[in-house]
Amino acid sequence: MHTQKHLNYINGKWAEPSTGEYYKNYNPADENQVLGEFPLSGEKDADAAVAAAQAAFESWSTLLPNERVRYFQKLTDLLVENRDRIGEAICLEEGKTWKEAISEPTRGAIEVSFFTGEGQRMEGITMPSTRKGVTSLAMRVPLGVVAAIAPWNFPFLTPLRKVIPALVMGNTVVFKPASDTPMSAVLLAEMFEKAGFPQGVFNMVIGRGTEIGDAICANPLVRGITFTGSTVVGRHINEVAAHHFAKVQLEMGGKNPAIVADYKDLPAAARQLSNAAFALAGQRCTAISRIIVTEDIADQLENLIAAEMSKLIVGPGTDSKTNVCPIINRSAGKKIMQFIEGARADGATIMVGGKQLKGGDYDKGMYIEPTLITNVTPNMDVARKEIFGPVLSVLRVKDFAEAMRIANDTNYGLAASLFSDNLSYIHTFLQNIQAGMAHVNHGTVTDDCMPFGGVKESGLGSFSKGKTNMDFFTTYRVTYVKWM
Repeated sequence: MHTQKHLNYINGKWAEPSTGEYYKNYNPADENQVLGEFPLSGEKDADAAVAAAQAAFESWSTLLPNERVRYFQKLTDLLVENRDRIGEAICLEEGKTWKEAISEPTRGAIEVSFFTGEGQRMEGITMPSTRKGVTSLAMRVPLGVVAAIAPWNFPFLTPLRKVIPALVMGNTVVFKPASDTPMSAVLLAEMFEKAGFPQGVFNMVIGRGTEIGDAICANPLVRGITFTGSTVVGRHINEVAAHHFAKVQLEMGGKNPAIVADYKDLPAAARQLSNAAFALAGQRCTAISRIIVTEDIADQLENLIAAEMSKLIVGPGTDSKTNVCPIINRSAGKKIMQFIEGARADGATIMVGGKQLKGGDYDKGMYIEPTLITNVTPNMDVARKEIFGPVLSVLRVKDFAEAMRIANDTNYGLAASLFSDNLSYIHTFLQNIQAGMAHVNHGTVTDDCMPFGGVKESGLGSFSKGKTNMDFFTTYRVTYVKWM
């Protein structure tokens, strides 16, 4: 069977990589299925994309906000029209269930509409001058060329959350997708092409991060970098960007806790926690990874979660019965299994799951049972390090005060949940939890148009999504005009 060869999208044209090299991308649910060949681009391709974006910036940035609107309206229509096609690509190359896959273009269309509206409300600052005859004001202006580097776990929605607000605010973009999910990126570029965006406004370069990611981020023409991915890579990008003082927005890893204390509806909490831990096989930065529960209700909660987990079906995302998809690749799966075996060796109890599934269709990819680990102590690796897989640890505590100490005892600070009926606990949690996003009596689902991001090693810069995006993608130009 002929394997389709895909290209970069630079300056409004589909371009072969300067290296002439390509790689094959496979379906994680069936590693025998080749989904296409994609560019292994080099530094020349990265530089060409940045140059195209720089050349397009002057004309794009001087358009009035309402003149840019028509491009985004057309893009929104295309997202709706191509929803099923986009969902199928996400389902095949990233492995997630159809329900999860189709939500990306669906939510994307909503968020494009929101960001487009924000572009019409680029408010500045006016202040009375201390001098007569002088007007003082600060207006928002775009940064210039913005690099958007996206992860594989939300291969269509996360790029939209970076690219659209950047463009709405008058910047131009160079987009580097994750190597594991290039087909979603190609479809996104097709949508920009069909929407008629001017040449060079949106550019896409596919390849290894070590080859082209560094080349893009180190280019002095790049004035802003928005990245979602691991803390290790985010730290490196921050160091590279510092050399030419590029503005950086980083949304990185998490070790998200859920405290359960003085809460009556434990069955509801178990349902919420199971979904928050095992959706997308736990391969979400906001996935609940640690349950911190008071001893008086720990046994009951563990049994209720185990009962919820018994309902989960592991399989390919294309199967309508599946609600826990495969792991993105075998390398990631091996790391997850090492965490599970490490917890066992440390004395923890594997209460549910803990095995790699084998036999039949399971041999075609990397499938791991949803795993519940109990008798976990705060110093174990499963309680401290990001696993990014279907693994949920339970830590028992004497009281709420101890629960808060353990919840905050981590290098990360992305999302956190509390399940409690106690108003004092809720107030203390919301005031003192070290996380960018705090959830009370529900999991870590977020709204489309609210800010999204974390603190400590989970985030840096203005939160992605929502109104705060404007603070990252623009800067102030302060002006003084003497009239007399």
